[in-house]
Amino acid sequence: MDKRDLYDSFGEMEQQMQQMLEKMAQLRADMTTVLEKNAELVIENEHLREHMVEIENELPKKPAGTAPLSKSRQNLEKLYDEGFHVCNQFYGKRRDDDESCVFCLEVIYGDRERS
Repeated sequence: MDKRDLYDSFGEMEQQMQQMLEKMAQLRADMTTVLEKNAELVIENEHLREHMVEIENELPKKPAGTAPLSKSRQNLEKLYDEGFHVCNQFYGKRRDDDESCVFCLEVIYGDRERS
């Protein structure tokens, strides 16, 4: 390998290293954006969970002293107690860890005059 080829090889290697540095800088910027978005979503998720707990506390699970459930609502209550959603949004899907669903509770116990 003569001196000119050696010099050209170093030039090409330097150019490749510069391109790699630019890619690394872009990856770092993208990673920062993703981490920031993730942090925002974690905070929003916590707020939504807190809000759901507030709503669940406002809705009685099984109201006492009210008219008995109709047969169809009793069937929905049974499905719900077995761990399935009965709301429009998630009907038939299994509830994760038997977590309460405000929408399902509204379908079962909400506005008894319609039954």
